[in-house]
Amino acid sequence: MPERPAGVGVVTRIVDGDTVDVEIAGVRERVRLIGIDTPEIAHGEDPAECGGAEAARFLESVIPPGTEVSVMRDVVSRDHYGRLLGYLAKEDVMVNLQIAAAGYARTLRIAPNVRLSAEISNAVDAARRARLGIWSACV
Repeated sequence: MPERPAGVGVVTRIVDGDTVDVEIAGVRERVRLIGIDTPEIAHGEDPAECGGAEAARFLESVIPPGTEVSVMRDVVSRDHYGRLLGYLAKEDVMVNLQIAAAGYARTLRIAPNVRLSAEISNAVDAARRARLGIWSACV
């Protein structure tokens, strides 16, 4: 198997609507998508939030396991849980923006990782106005 360029990996698992496992250079990394916050799925005794399962299914439809993605970082590379923070791209389409535009996320702006915050915020606002995704089912 040919070696992938730096920052390119393969999705191995969708964790929820804003977190995925990606194998990069033989290392499995949990990647938390920058700039978005999707509703939570059920965890143990904690119930799912409205739209959580739908957001996870949407993400899996966009980048199912086996999909090659580029992982781009911003200023801070990891969160306090040790997850890699990143923007994912599939064939030059920014996945973080795609989730926001489809209406499955709220804007999550945590400085200094704000490179795409304006674009993500605009996509969330447009989805809210169009009542897409969580903006139709969960408000």
